[in-house]
Amino acid sequence: MSPADPRSLFPGKQFISTALEVLETKTTMSGGLARRYLQRAAMAGVLIGLLYATFYVVLAAFAGIGDGGLRPIGRLVGSVVFGWALVFIYYSRSELLTSNMMIVSIGAYHRRTSWPRALRMLGLCYLGNLVGGLFVAVLLRFSTIVSGGPTAEMVDSVAHKLAYVTDGPAGWVDLLLRAVLCNFCINVAMLLVYNGLIKDDLTKCLVMITSVFIFAFLGLEHSVANTVLFSIVGLREGLDLAAAAGNVAIALVGNFLGGGLLIGLYYAYVNDDKQWLRQQGRGTSTPDDPR
Repeated sequence: MSPADPRSLFPGKQFISTALEVLETKTTMSGGLARRYLQRAAMAGVLIGLLYATFYVVLAAFAGIGDGGLRPIGRLVGSVVFGWALVFIYYSRSELLTSNMMIVSIGAYHRRTSWPRALRMLGLCYLGNLVGGLFVAVLLRFSTIVSGGPTAEMVDSVAHKLAYVTDGPAGWVDLLLRAVLCNFCINVAMLLVYNGLIKDDLTKCLVMITSVFIFAFLGLEHSVANTVLFSIVGLREGLDLAAAAGNVAIALVGNFLGGGLLIGLYYAYVNDDKQWLRQQGRGTSTPDDPR
């Protein structure tokens, strides 16, 4: 009987190969072109800020109809609109922290980067995302775009998010698990986009929109989106900075577990065929060779 085709045993090799190519670009950008890398990360923060603000504007618009019974519909529509944020970030080649968590984890597994270099890249990315989010927050602070209902919705959301921190260990665990699931959804989408099986842009867009819709509609926790929301509300209404920092810190850990470990390291391991090839006496393949 002929041996099994490695491509059927390790079908994610194309995904890993693409992720490593993406990592090489990101590593170069965050090294010798750090200023431009920060600018690309800032653009992701701007896009998150604009579309997250739109989510709350849509939510407030539906909540303001009649006795507020259409608010769930507003949440649904707003979540779909917010889903375009990941599409805009992907096609503008901007840099988003949470998807980069998956990329650096795959690179570290295959020894294409070290953890110190990976953490530096993630730190620069978060800084850029923060700067972009602050830019949007300043623009909204000195405009009436989110005045009234949208601001009230944002304030209520911030209070809910900060309660996870102030409620103690039970709230911390709830926040952590929501952050894990959030970035799991985001990076499942990036896995499908990078694996080479989806050829058309429309399907890629639908995959990314759906992943963000899930996290927005279910109220999952995204560290960058939370940072931007806290910036917007903080500049307009004030903010408990300690609780906000605690929320972001726990969300960062959960996002890394969901995207970096459950997607990045998991798929890097299950698609690593080196040991199997040695057992078959066929030598070894590199991650760039999807044999």
